[in-house]
Amino acid sequence: MAKFWSPQLSNVFLVVLALTITVHYDANDEERKVSYFLFVNGYFLFSPYDTFDRQLYGSRILKVHIVYMGALPEEEYSPSSHHVSMLQEVVDSSSINQSLVRSYTRSFNRFVANLTEQEWQKLANLEGVVSVFPSRILQPQTTRSWDFMGFSEAVSRSPISESDVIVGVIDAGIWPESESFSDSGFGPPPKKWKGLCQGGKNFTCNNKIIGARYYNSNDPIDDSARDTTGHGTHTASTAAGNIVENASFYGLAQGTARGGLPSARITAYKVRHRNSGCQDEDILAAFYDAIADGVDIISILLGGDTPLDITDDPIAIGAFHAMERSRLTVHSAGNADLYSGGSAASVAPRLLSVVASSLDCRFINKVVLGNGKTLVGNAVNAFNLNGSEFSLVYGSEVTSHTSDCDESDARSCAEGCLESSLVKGRIVICNDISGLNEAHDADAVGTIVSFHLAEDTSFIVPLPASVLNDNDMGLIRIMIRIPKASILGSEVVSNLDAPIVAAFSLKGPNAIIPEILKSIYGIILQQDITAPGVDILAAYSPAAPPSADPFDKRAVKFNVMSGTSMACPHVAGVAAYVKSLHPDWSHSAIKSALRTTAWAMNATKNPNAEFGYGAGHVDPVKAGDPGLVYEAFKEDYLKMFCSLGYDDSKLSKIIGDNSSCPKGPNESPKELNYPIMTVQVQPTKPFIAKFPRMVTHVSLKSSTYKAEISAEGSVKISVEPSIPSFGSFGEQKSFIVTVSGGGLHERNKFVSASLVWSDGTHRVRSPIVAYT
Repeated sequence: MAKFWSPQLSNVFLVVLALTITVHYDANDEERKVSYFLFVNGYFLFSPYDTFDRQLYGSRILKVHIVYMGALPEEEYSPSSHHVSMLQEVVDSSSINQSLVRSYTRSFNRFVANLTEQEWQKLANLEGVVSVFPSRILQPQTTRSWDFMGFSEAVSRSPISESDVIVGVIDAGIWPESESFSDSGFGPPPKKWKGLCQGGKNFTCNNKIIGARYYNSNDPIDDSARDTTGHGTHTASTAAGNIVENASFYGLAQGTARGGLPSARITAYKVRHRNSGCQDEDILAAFYDAIADGVDIISILLGGDTPLDITDDPIAIGAFHAMERSRLTVHSAGNADLYSGGSAASVAPRLLSVVASSLDCRFINKVVLGNGKTLVGNAVNAFNLNGSEFSLVYGSEVTSHTSDCDESDARSCAEGCLESSLVKGRIVICNDISGLNEAHDADAVGTIVSFHLAEDTSFIVPLPASVLNDNDMGLIRIMIRIPKASILGSEVVSNLDAPIVAAFSLKGPNAIIPEILKSIYGIILQQDITAPGVDILAAYSPAAPPSADPFDKRAVKFNVMSGTSMACPHVAGVAAYVKSLHPDWSHSAIKSALRTTAWAMNATKNPNAEFGYGAGHVDPVKAGDPGLVYEAFKEDYLKMFCSLGYDDSKLSKIIGDNSSCPKGPNESPKELNYPIMTVQVQPTKPFIAKFPRMVTHVSLKSSTYKAEISAEGSVKISVEPSIPSFGSFGEQKSFIVTVSGGGLHERNKFVSASLVWSDGTHRVRSPIVAYT
């Protein structure tokens, strides 16, 4: 024990106060054990849930260790009980409560414990233990997202062909003075470039930003392509920003910033404005210009929160015409509250729709209560209180008497509720994340707020603050009589469960075309692929506040942001990389390459499975050499329109010529040559669905592929032919996938399967989904 001598305590016998709470997290099926210990005869005991790197219990110097035990046994098994019994073999029984931090009871078998060096060595030798290793505090570089995907700076590249690729970003403009967009070392724009630099007032293009336009039908005062929100600069630099050393957010995530294709050119189309959003007419105008300008990859980072018919959606319309000219459109799937309803706005099959997932590291910060108890929250907090403690007070206790705030608003610290004279010098506790701005505006010294997504994402805060989940906020309420606390600056820790689809991403199935799998999180929809979109650091506009508070007066060159808008440019950067390797590939070939080489995600960690992550997590290196691709062209989409009931008149308006539906019965949307196969079936009724497909050989060597099927027992899948051979580049082979079953039931409304074509070198994976 650590001795704390005090004359006031020398003659006082203090009773041990120990409060042990077990909290079950339904979302992750984890058990977290929390204990609090105060003073005992002048000794101070830390809680075992305190996440100090080192802790002192008497003579035991502890570090947090992860005990990995491989897969969970298939038979009946209680991980938490087993973990405790293992600790009992190496730790004194009196120290068990101080040792066990957390048991993980799904996905795979592991637990976290505070251990001495001798204890972890003993534990490592026990039967069933694969490894024991310390839980590190990581200091990720800003390139972490690319390195996490295996796309390091050492990957073989062709700077000449990369510099010929043009990425068009339809967003909130760009900050041209950012180091991420310097044209040092760049030659003149590619000859195919047909665009202009119409950036407006005080805006100059260069050989990196080769074009800029702004559209202000909704904000005529905004007369520049300059980014005043930070969003457009962040996304453009993520896709194709230069390599910039020593980038950070106030020292956090110090390292080298870079985009997916640093040698690529960028052109910015500003349709989003700080206070007035964006208009459909501006979006269509931006698509029109991008196509005519000669852009190769279009990255669009906006959309509505409701799926539209594909003929009423300006993004879907723009993407169709981009597809006609073999331009690939990459679109952010959309964000939504975890508990709200809704569906993805990105549903058209010619779009490559992207959802956000986590990295293997994350930002946290801590609240240290006056009794030494530490709670771990999520926030990107660049402020330093130097360990000083300040009084804690509830928002409802410092509400202005002149406001009309009710009790709920007061507890949440809603706008206009806090009285500045009452919060000065205090840390305010607020029941809602909206309290961040109000506490800052009221000049509080800090704030602790509650947010149900707190374990998923960290936000930039405008003052010393920590964002706690609902359970930990409840612990503060239990201990509110503790008069003081301190808020620590942020640090970066490992995230062993990554990648997991972020709770803010929208989900599937596709509400407009159920037979086309595109996914989004939390709600109803479908998307194509997932990429890093949580806690991403990239270039930023110094004209924009780094946090969501408009009164945050800080100006930064790099900022941390989260959203599907952060995931989308990662995929756009990968698409640009594939384009640089294969300049002649069609939009659908590139899209296929990204999806069929994606990492297969863990459905136990992502309960929405393919409706949450589509084909999986993008793999940049493998996408450059997919082996086979599924291609779809204008004629294929024409047939899909016909199958959806569009008549010749509507087709001619969409296509722009005298196109008409073929005679005879229309094909089903599922016959589109799409690398993902989805069938919606009637509950409990037998079903059979056939998916005709064609693949194109894109390797220089001849190959023979074999079909590998992975399916659950309730669904049967067959492929014919199952062993196709390819002799030359560009050779095509057709096959039919048949999916059948006796019916899906109430307890089994969703079945995931897959088809993998393998030649020993390439693995071309297509998810297959049947759902009610």
